[in-house]
Formats: sequence, structure tokens, C-alpha cells
Amino acid sequence: MNVRHVAAAALIAALAVASVGATGASGRTADNTLTVWLQVDAQSGWPEVVAAANAQFRAANPGWDVEVQYQTWGTHLQRFDAALASGNVPDVKEMGNTEMTKYMAAGAFQDLTSERASIPNSSTWLAGLAASGRYGGKLYGVPYYAGSRVVTYRTDLFRQAGVRVPTSLAEFTAAARRLATRNTDRGFSPVYIAGTDWYVAMSFVYDYGGKIAITSKGKWIGTLDRPKALQGLAAFKRFYTAASRAAKTTDETRPNPYDVYAQGNAAAMIGPGWFNCCVGDYKARTAQFVMPSHTRGQGMPGFLGGSDLAVPIGANKEKAVAWMRAFTDTASMTALRAKGNIPNTTSLLGSSVNERAARRSWFVPTAKNWVNVENGNVLRTMLSRILADKMTIKQAAEVASENITFTLNQR
Repeated sequence: MNVRHVAAAALIAALAVASVGATGASGRTADNTLTVWLQVDAQSGWPEVVAAANAQFRAANPGWDVEVQYQTWGTHLQRFDAALASGNVPDVKEMGNTEMTKYMAAGAFQDLTSERASIPNSSTWLAGLAASGRYGGKLYGVPYYAGSRVVTYRTDLFRQAGVRVPTSLAEFTAAARRLATRNTDRGFSPVYIAGTDWYVAMSFVYDYGGKIAITSKGKWIGTLDRPKALQGLAAFKRFYTAASRAAKTTDETRPNPYDVYAQGNAAAMIGPGWFNCCVGDYKARTAQFVMPSHTRGQGMPGFLGGSDLAVPIGANKEKAVAWMRAFTDTASMTALRAKGNIPNTTSLLGSSVNERAARRSWFVPTAKNWVNVENGNVLRTMLSRILADKMTIKQAAEVASENITFTLNQR
């Protein structure tokens, strides 16, 4: 066992101490049976896609069978930790894309870099989703499907203000000002954005060509203080000032944007596409559009949520990859798209709002200590300082970049 696997075992054991006896987690159940762990979304939403992939795998691998075990989002990591600790892992494991880095850094997944070229559509994977499966220059996760972030808006208020769906950030800013003029109630936001909603703010950074951090000579470097990132932060501040009446220090869950919208206190909000489920009495007067870029006619890059497929250490890599090829090929992705999901490849994206939004995307740095940047509120603190004019944009970005560099390089 090499050093990487020793580290993985140590972390996995620590995570699993309390869960081994409680979960009853199981991995591979029999020889020549491939065990796949998927979330219950697949069981209830697209079982025929799973069945078709299983049939294709069996036909190409005589004597082999597939057992799909369905997991829930609330408990799947606890069960996986227990399976890793016991050495009885599934061959294929679905992971939320934001869950990947911790396990990749711990060495819990097998390197799929040499298999990438054989996996369908790998040259056209969604950028933001593919990034979540890479760590240290290697591939550990195959993109499965995604969810994008869009603008959800009140069609009646836009119409009353004489506002059309904007095709550029400048148009959207002008629209926000017109909406503010028409709706003067205290606390009303033309576009509700929480002051420290860094998912929105970083989209501006990436739209201008900036990044949160990069790697150089094996080290992470925070780059929010570089010119393109500073342009994006300045654009965010201008738009926020014109559009949002949310507190400059609040986050995106207190209150939830859709609660503000449902109470009639916003003409629009930015967030996951599913926000349109929770708009109260405004369902019939609600629609969505792609957040526009500062470049006319282009969408702003958005943070992609979604799932990846990974092969745990100790699993049958050859057969696992064979099944993933079947489950993520063009036919499977086409069928998945027909169910309302965003496929893993730009080659199949259609004209729906969510699909158009997914064409340009970004993801957080896949560094083992990224979670410490989030937990330390580095980005939130930077944004509140900028919006409240406690620091200049450059000063706040320099402090944030220094903190990001220090935190990401901790051992």
C-alpha cells in the first residue's frame, strides 16, 4: 500500500468509526457481479436508462451481471465511508460533484486518466462538471448529469416596466434600474442577490476571464487580485448596487431567494433552475432566462451542480469503466435528456433555458483544502467588505487571495 492509500485508509477509518455497524453498507455481493451505487433519482426518474445500460453491459461481458443498489443523498456518504473501511466497496459510485474533492484527495478513487479517451463524449464534457472529477491533473470522476443556474423572473413586472429579456449584462443592469423605478416598496429587489452569495459573484469573475485560484509548480495561488478577476468583482458590485436590496452581509439561505420572490419582494432572482418550483402565487407569471454575460448575446458562466461516477479503490476498474461507457454513451445521455436532465456533453445540449445556461460553466478549485476556504468564509468576507465599502475591491481581493493561497497549500 503506497503513501496515498495509507492516507486514504486513515481518513476513511476516521470517517467510518461510528457508521460501520449502523448502516449495513454492502458492496460487491458475488463474483462476476458488478455492483453499482446510484442515487434514488435514477430509480424513480429514469429506470429504463439504467436497465438499458445494464443490458448493454451484460451483452458485452458474457457471464457478468449487474446489481444496482440505490442510495439516498442524506445517508450515501456515511454508507460509502463504511464500505471503504470494510473493503467491501461498490464497483461504481455516484457522487455529488461538490463531494468529489474530499475523496479524490484521500485516494479513495481509482485513476481513470488512461480510460478517458474510450469513454463516450469525453472531448465534449460540460466544463464545470468535468472539472469536479479532476484532481492533481488526473481524472477520477466521469460526468453523469448536471443542473444549471438561471434567472427566474416575474413576467408581469418586466412587462409593466417595459423590460424585455436582456441579452447583455448592461441591458440587465438598465432593466434593474427601470424595475426599481416602477416598484418603490421598501425592501423590494429588482433582482434579489444576497450580499455574500459567492456563487453569483464568482460567475462575474469567470465571465471576465478571472479565476479563484490556479496551480503553478505544484502550489495553489489565489488569483482574485489579478486584473481580470478585479474586473469581474467590479462588475458584480455595480450590478448588485443597481439590482439588489438584500443586506450586504447576508448569505443566500437567510432568507432563501425564492421566499423573498414568493412574498412579492423581488422581480427576479438568480439561482438553480428548480427555484421556479417555489414561487408561491406567481407560478403563472414566472419564467426563466440565462444570466447574460457582459459580452452581448452570450451567457454568463454559471456554477454547475450535478453528479459524477467514480470507481472506488478495490473495485473492478475494467468492468466498472465498461458499465460507465454504456451508462454515459450518446444513447443514454439522449434518454436522460428526454427526462428533463442536462446531459454531460455539450454536443447534446438543446435550446431549453437550463441547457443554454450549461454551455458556459465553472467549478471551484479541486484542492483538498477548498472546504476550509468555504468554512472560513473567505469569499463571503471579501464580498461584504467590497459591498459595504470597508475596503476597496483591490484591497479586499488581495486579502482574499492571500488567504486562499495560504489555506489551499496547507498540508
